[in-house]
Parts: sequence; structure tokens; C-alpha cells
Amino acid sequence: MKKFAERVAVVTGGASGIGRAMAERFAREGMKIVLADIEQAALDRAEGEMRAGGADVIGVRTDVTEEAQVKALAARAVEAFGAVHLVCNNAGVGSSFGPTWEQSAADWKWVLDVNLWGVIHGVRVFVPMLLAQGDEGHIVNTASVAGLSAAPFMGPYNASKFAVVGLTESLYYELKVIQAQVSASVLCPAWVKTRIADSARNRPDAEVGSGPITAMLSEKYKGMVLNLLADQGMEAAVIADRVFEAVREDQLYIFTHSDFAPAILERTQNIVEQRNPDLSTALRGFSPSVARSGDAARTSARATSEVE
Repeated sequence: MKKFAERVAVVTGGASGIGRAMAERFAREGMKIVLADIEQAALDRAEGEMRAGGADVIGVRTDVTEEAQVKALAARAVEAFGAVHLVCNNAGVGSSFGPTWEQSAADWKWVLDVNLWGVIHGVRVFVPMLLAQGDEGHIVNTASVAGLSAAPFMGPYNASKFAVVGLTESLYYELKVIQAQVSASVLCPAWVKTRIADSARNRPDAEVGSGPITAMLSEKYKGMVLNLLADQGMEAAVIADRVFEAVREDQLYIFTHSDFAPAILERTQNIVEQRNPDLSTALRGFSPSVARSGDAARTSARATSEVE
């Protein structure tokens, strides 16, 4: 996309974090903004604050796990502004920490419903609209660096983000094959100052995975995540700037943390050479600084030995 002024952007997960930052960045380019979020109070607050700052914005409460609600979001956007040009399928949640086999079916369903099906619904609903308009447009799907290099004890989250990367690559190729004016990007951030560690605030009541390793690690890993977010977390506004540049330059992959590149490269080399990874690869995918310090390795080793 080269033109932004007077165009329309829809941002899911738009009431806070990366979504809010992207909405504000696009608003500065003169775009009309449709904020979608499941948290009504946060959505109302974000809408009011952005409008007070001069943005042309509406808020639409949306549960992205429900296709009907994503369709209603699209209809409301067209009703309010006449078209949609940029869609950021950004709504997402974190998963609880624990071994893959101790995650409950409800854990898996919740994470995949939001992180993957939310994106699938967004693509299926909005891409046909963008194509039918016969104008330039763009889709941004939020994945994670965890969709490029997996870390232990995050099975549902890793699976959802790897899927979003693959989905977006397919979408990008398909749009190029048909020579569309619409294109796609996948956002793969690492640590960002958001409330992802508190994702469970929006989780439906359901069985949470449990087991000896989960019980031992959940609080330790949550504390580690909170520390990493505080110490290494990038400001969401910086992420939003990179997203804007990627949309403008038609860039498929949006990376935000260059220190994760070695872990991604090592994983790729392991695949090509059919070489088994070692634990250090996974820890670098979680956090290069943690891998260097060895704290995560010691935590994992203690957990393993204590349950054997």
C-alpha cells in the first residue's frame, strides 16, 4: 500500500498493546480506524482516547473466535466508512506453561481458537472484500518469533504461531499468483511491553492443564516472562512503526528483535542438515539473554530431575 490518508484500517486486539499502537500509527497517517477487541471497557477507553486525539475511529466489540462476529465487524466497518483497505488480524493470547502432554484440551482449544482461528476468520472474511474493491489493500497477521523457533513448555502457543506464519506465507503467494493489488505480511515480534502474560483474564471458564511439571514450572516461568517483558520488552509503538513500513514496502516478514536471528538460522540449518537440535537452540528461541545466563537451562534441569 502506498496511499493511507482517508483509507480504512481494521485492527483486532486493538484496545491495548500492539493493536492499539498500530491503530494510533495508522491514524497518524490519516487513516480511519476500526478498533475491535473482546474487552468492552478497554475498547471504550481506547476509542475515546483516540477520538480525543483527533482520530476518526469507531470501536466494535468482537470475539474473533466467532466467525459471525468477524463478519459483523466487517459489515460495521463498511457501514461506518464505506470500505476496508488494511486489516490487522492481531488479537492473540499466551498459553499456560507446562509440557505439551499436561496441557488440557481446553488449553489447546482456547489458544488455537484465538491465535489461529481468529486469523483464519479474518482472512476468510476480509480478503474477498479487499479483492472485490479492485484497490490496493493489505493484511497483517500477528504471529510471533515463537512461530519461527520453538521453546519448551509453550506447545499450544508455538503451534498456533507456526500455523499463522505458514498461513500467511500461503496467502502471500496466492495473492501474487493472481496479481492482486492486495498483499500480506506476518508480524513476528519477540518480547513487547504488553499484557500477554495476563491473557487468562479473557479466558472462558474451562479446565486448565495440570500435572507435576506444570505445577512446578508455571509460576517460575510466569515470573521469568514478566521479568523479560519488563527488562527486554520493546515498546509497542516501535513495533507499530515497523508494521507501517512493512505495509508500505510490501514486506512479507516483519521481524522486530534482531538478536533472535541466530536461533531462527540455527533451526533452519538443523532442518536442512537433518540434525537434532540441542537445548541451547530452544533457549535461544525463548530469550538469547536467558540462554547466555543459563538460568532457564538450570530451571529446566531442576524440574526434570525433581519429577523423575
